[in-house]
Amino acid sequence: MAYLLKTEPDVYSIDDLERAGETVWDGVANPQAVGYLARMPVGEKLVIYHTGNERCAAGLAKCVAVNAENPKTPEVRIQFVKKLKTRRTLAEIKELKLFADSPLVKQGRLGVVPLTAAQYAWIVGK
Repeated sequence: MAYLLKTEPDVYSIDDLERAGETVWDGVANPQAVGYLARMPVGEKLVIYHTGNERCAAGLAKCVAVNAENPKTPEVRIQFVKKLKTRRTLAEIKELKLFADSPLVKQGRLGVVPLTAAQYAWIVGK
């Protein structure tokens, strides 16, 4: 499994994560998305997705630490891995049967989205 983390690129982009190297992923309010963060295993593969006008998968990261002592506000530290050579747009994703049941398509406002191994592989171009 993997997760897709949504962010407004003018607030925090894949370029910002690359410069910082690591960051705490916060600002997630939806209870379902917070639950995904609280249960996220260290080492989990992550896709950084730009919302707003871009609407595309922009890069990769990994989960390096989770503090879920308070499950309502888990502290998840992520680390930059790389930028995607080919950004995958939401329009492309919506065209694929592979994502038909994905919360990325069905629950557009969800800030943390689980991905199957096949979905992750398609996004990263494997």
